[in-house]
Amino acid sequence: MTYNVQIKVMPLKDLLDPQGKAVLGGLNNLGLSSVTDVRVGKHITLQIDAASEDEARQIAEEASKKLLANPVMEFYEIEMIQ
Repeated sequence: MTYNVQIKVMPLKDLLDPQGKAVLGGLNNLGLSSVTDVRVGKHITLQIDAASEDEARQIAEEASKKLLANPVMEFYEIEMIQ
């Protein structure tokens, strides 16, 4: 069976996010000063062939740990979608 999985990768909250700061500066330059913080991350969608939803989640977990996220600087969330 094929499962669709979304993985959200974001910088750790305690770390500086240079991309987020650049976007925040751009928004302020556009007059959108009510935006007070921006964090920029990655949104990854995988289609996984697996025997079960649990197996698909395990594959997504392994992919996230080994390739998609840097655990020193980022955290990730996995969501199974319909």
